[in-house]
Amino acid sequence: MATLSLRNIKKIYPHASNGKKKKASKKGEAPTGEKANLEVTSQGVVAVQQFNLDIADKEFIVLVGPSGCGKSTTLRMVAGLEEISEGELYIDGKLMNDVEPKDRDIAMVFQSYALYPHMTVYENMAFPLKLRKMPKDEIDRKVKEAAATLDITQYLNRKPKALSGGQRQRVAIGRAIVREPKVLLMDEPLSNLDAKLRNQMRSEIIKLRQKIDTTFMYVTHDQTEAMTLGDRIVIMKDGFIQQIGTPQEVFDHPANLFVAGFIGTPQMNFFDAKLLLEGGRYFVTTGAVKVELSEEKQQALAAKKVSAQDVTLGVRPNHIILNDGTNAIEATVDVSEMMGSEVHLHANTQGRDVIIIVPTMDISGSHKETFSYGAKINFTFGGNVCHIFGADENNLEL
Repeated sequence: MATLSLRNIKKIYPHASNGKKKKASKKGEAPTGEKANLEVTSQGVVAVQQFNLDIADKEFIVLVGPSGCGKSTTLRMVAGLEEISEGELYIDGKLMNDVEPKDRDIAMVFQSYALYPHMTVYENMAFPLKLRKMPKDEIDRKVKEAAATLDITQYLNRKPKALSGGQRQRVAIGRAIVREPKVLLMDEPLSNLDAKLRNQMRSEIIKLRQKIDTTFMYVTHDQTEAMTLGDRIVIMKDGFIQQIGTPQEVFDHPANLFVAGFIGTPQMNFFDAKLLLEGGRYFVTTGAVKVELSEEKQQALAAKKVSAQDVTLGVRPNHIILNDGTNAIEATVDVSEMMGSEVHLHANTQGRDVIIIVPTMDISGSHKETFSYGAKINFTFGGNVCHIFGADENNLEL
């Protein structure tokens, strides 16, 4: 229903001494002198800076990052709940910086549901339409359509206290979509739910996205939500965008060490290593392992004329291979976590904790060996699964 364009957006929270200290935004994303790694200027604490993003019509964009990275602040600036300090926000090509929230044709779903406890589900969903002085029959039609879409028709006469957390969140979403907004903003809507309900509601949001013609902007700190919901993911840290891409792009080609460690469960393993250039070919060596990089990586590094250097090597847990000790790193098992179809081994090597995912059965269906505390193992990895990061923590291939 709408395109969004955020150009050089910046959010500065003035110091208390300026006499205009802003109220702290949700989850502490507002400034305090204690916020780690946020830039502090003479004007105040910079919570978001150099934020540039173009969102296509009906696209589902997810902002993801740790608490305090500026993602909720960005969402609230789009909603008009936070003033934009610098930069420009456009919705369908129209400058929105000074447009009141009610006139932006957006709807927002909060983490806390924010339902009126004295109203029924029907009344909660109908409330924004009544404010618009919409005819009663049209209100009735829209509420019942939204309730059917979200499978909450049977709860229309109940009050919020009689609903589960997942049902309340569906009502909150229903109240937002009855208005048929151009943009639907969602600020960590699933974080108050237990794991089973979160999985269920993720599926419901994916289905909802297919049924309504709306552009979505979704905030979460959960990278699993980001990977499963988003057409594209915007990964943030300390107010800056670290990488924008599809879930597969950011997983396969992380831009830097932060993205590599943040995306993926369990997180990527990192090793101190050396990148070697011998006979026009690139190798990486760490401990007793020396691996020739894949052809794709050879071409990427050669195109950038990358020289031999000390690097940080990243390898995902499911890409590590146990072997008999040939061209391998030795490690000692600290913890063995049985996960059903696989075992997560936490092992110590080179003074680092390494996570290795090992299937519990081989291709014949036979159970593999078990690993006890203190067991010695050897592992290696292929040259096609290495991620090489330079001294500046950026991916040398990109």
